[in-house]
Amino acid sequence: MENMVNIYLFGKQYSVPDHLTIMRAMEYAGYQLIRGCGCRNGFCGACATIYRIKGDTQLRTCLACQTKVEEGMYVATLPFFPLVKQVYDINEVKTTEQVMMQLYPEIYACVGCNACTKSCTQSLNVMQYIAYAQRGEFELCAEESFDCVMCGVCSSRCPAGISHPQVAMLARRINGKYLAPASEHLENRVKEIENGDFTQLLEALMGKPVEEMKELYNNREIEK
Repeated sequence: MENMVNIYLFGKQYSVPDHLTIMRAMEYAGYQLIRGCGCRNGFCGACATIYRIKGDTQLRTCLACQTKVEEGMYVATLPFFPLVKQVYDINEVKTTEQVMMQLYPEIYACVGCNACTKSCTQSLNVMQYIAYAQRGEFELCAEESFDCVMCGVCSSRCPAGISHPQVAMLARRINGKYLAPASEHLENRVKEIENGDFTQLLEALMGKPVEEMKELYNNREIEK
């Protein structure tokens, strides 16, 4: 017999196995997930979720695919978390701190509450990479925010209305295009793709059955 816990999905009580993630528990309870489920492995940020535990007033945030259910868990989901995405041409962007002032001036209204860091589903130091962005230290901002999955939970908790993931994305784009050293290996691989060196191989792979593809993937040679 499985150990069961009582959870509440959108106000309705369900009894589910305690080893399930929130996402799996929703499916166990009969919900068909057609959005907000993404990769199911914590890398896409699509399943950002709000919950609290019965008897505790603290509101928590998480990724539903990574977080196990708890007794008395009240779960609510949103179709998306609010992010302001400014439009810009990366080829025209200047590598000075003024670009942040122009596109994301709200970062200078940061009050240092650290709510963004505390709510981050990837345990990133979000307030720190925003500080780097404020000073135009794009390499450091890019490095500190590298594992961001763009779920937007940090922004939902920010009193200044900062779109932290979009600020980080701009910093990483600036770093990748203008600041990071060129990768000879990458440039050579792009040329090989453009020359069609892998076309025949890809077509052969596309023609294989799924099970054979899985076997090839599981036994692939991984470059060091």
